[in-house]
Order: sequence, then C-alpha cells, then structure tokens
Amino acid sequence: MARMTEEEAWALDDEVTRNPPDVAGITGGFFTERARRREVQTVEVDRLTIQWLRAKAEATHKTPAEIISELVRKELASA
Repeated sequence: MARMTEEEAWALDDEVTRNPPDVAGITGGFFTERARRREVQTVEVDRLTIQWLRAKAEATHKTPAEIISELVRKELASA
C-alpha cells in the first residue's frame, strides 16, 4: 500500500474532524461475537495465535475476524 504524503494526511485529518464517523449502534469488534442475550463476549487467545492472525491478515488483506470465520467454516465443512 502506498504511503500518504504529509499533505494527504492533514487533509484526511481535517475531513474526519469536520465529519466524524457515525459509530452509534455498531457492536462487536476484534475477536467478539454477538451473543443470544445481546451481550458481547470477548474471546481470549494466546500470543502465538495473535501473531499468526496479524501476519495472515496482513498477507491476505483480510481482517482477523474474516480469517477466523473462514477457518471455522472449513472445520465445519470437513466435520
């Protein structure tokens, strides 16, 4: 990915400052899932897993959640 110039970075900062993202109602996040009772549960993983997920995410341009979902689907399909 190409790096931003300083001028582009300042322009982006100005844009986000003037128009902050609307995050109202967005739930979940890194390694979370929506539970039946509408609670967010965090899943803890070890350091090696985190390092592998970050490397895989960077190499494939996917989020860690996408990678985990693919792994789970593959496991379910083979079961």
